[in-house]
Amino acid sequence: MKRKGILFVISGPSGVGKGTIREALLEKISDIEVSISATTRPPRPGEVHGKDYFFLSGEEFKKMIAEDKFLEWANVYQNFYGTPRDFVIKNLEQGKDVLLEIDIQGAMQVKNKMPEGVFIFIYPPDIQTLAERLCNRGKDSKESIERRLAACAEELRHVKYYDYVVVNDELEWAVKKTEAIIIAERCKIKNIELEVV
Repeated sequence: MKRKGILFVISGPSGVGKGTIREALLEKISDIEVSISATTRPPRPGEVHGKDYFFLSGEEFKKMIAEDKFLEWANVYQNFYGTPRDFVIKNLEQGKDVLLEIDIQGAMQVKNKMPEGVFIFIYPPDIQTLAERLCNRGKDSKESIERRLAACAEELRHVKYYDYVVVNDELEWAVKKTEAIIIAERCKIKNIELEVV
């Protein structure tokens, strides 16, 4: 029995716990490739090209944009970030599943190019909890948190474009639900090439 590779896209508003859920999933599911993003920002200490990111020059990145070599890309604070198409396609063609954790804007770009992917929206229990998570993680300024929360209402409306929604009210349960989605999708007939006896 052979199986086609499946692209799983985990997305949701900033601070909802996408990265935490992804990390917990990777401890449970070892046979999935994590999509590696390309960026023009310089490597931070300890980061490795081809493992943490594909580090590219501005010229290299713009050439890839012109050649439509990204499933999605964005300019974030004067640095470009994108998901290289070749990395994803190569793994899927080899029958490997690919996990992509990304913001909502990027997920919508990916959906336009690969609508056959499985799109999972991580939803906050409520806005107050999301605000607390953003404050507690200590990564953002007060202005940044306010800007992210203001964008959140609009972002939550995008849930209708996804295949699944997982409310992250209790982390362990949210991880179990996301894992169950991956297992179920792997069992779908359309994703399996069965030998007829």
